[in-house]
Amino acid sequence: MPDRIALEQCLNRLLEPGRFKDYGPNGLQVEGRREVQRLVCGVTASLDFIEAAIAAGADALLVHHGLFWRGQDGRVTGWMKQRLARLLAADVSLFAYHLPLDAHPELGNNAQLGAQLGWQADQRCGEQDLVFSASLPGACSLESLNAHVQQVLARQTLALPGDGRLLRRVAWCTGGAQGYFEAAIAGGADAFITGEVSEPQMHLARETGVAFIAAGHHATERYGVQAVGARVASELGLSCQFIDLPNPA
Repeated sequence: MPDRIALEQCLNRLLEPGRFKDYGPNGLQVEGRREVQRLVCGVTASLDFIEAAIAAGADALLVHHGLFWRGQDGRVTGWMKQRLARLLAADVSLFAYHLPLDAHPELGNNAQLGAQLGWQADQRCGEQDLVFSASLPGACSLESLNAHVQQVLARQTLALPGDGRLLRRVAWCTGGAQGYFEAAIAGGADAFITGEVSEPQMHLARETGVAFIAAGHHATERYGVQAVGARVASELGLSCQFIDLPNPA
């Protein structure tokens, strides 16, 4: 019978969290019961997700955004108490992997977003090699590329034009990776895709000529956790379910 320890070992072997300098702890964040038969995956360990997963019969949860982050004051009050209380009362484990889940070359968020968009990275750059890039099958306009991203992700995006060049090389990094725009530019990208945008990216796009697409933090990070969950469930003989709670951000 698969158990929590075997699941933790499988996830750590696959994602190698020790290789990363991250913003919070990766791996088991809340310890639940030993026996695990049903794994439920999601993007963020919100209260809504926790309650939906428990209702679905979860023994363990696997998420990209866990409960604990650098800079928190550590007090278990308010929203943190509510989330922890639900997990502890149900005796359900919570596993969270942040940068390791972004970076996995086959199953991670970046690799899986690329697969959804029809691209396979041939180069990586930026901090901890988190920015993926690929040559496009054919040169295209920003309008065409943005329409493709919107169709695949089924959401509106924000596109910041560069200098109007034909796009031959695209770089991407899921989630809140707008700060990696300069690394993508230095790596030779004609366009960069991530989840969020901040004020400086508009100026960088104008001044460097490289286009920028903000496609949604949640929308770009739905795929890695599904792929990882399916892989470990197959290896361990678990049932696995992905619960996607819509998020416009």
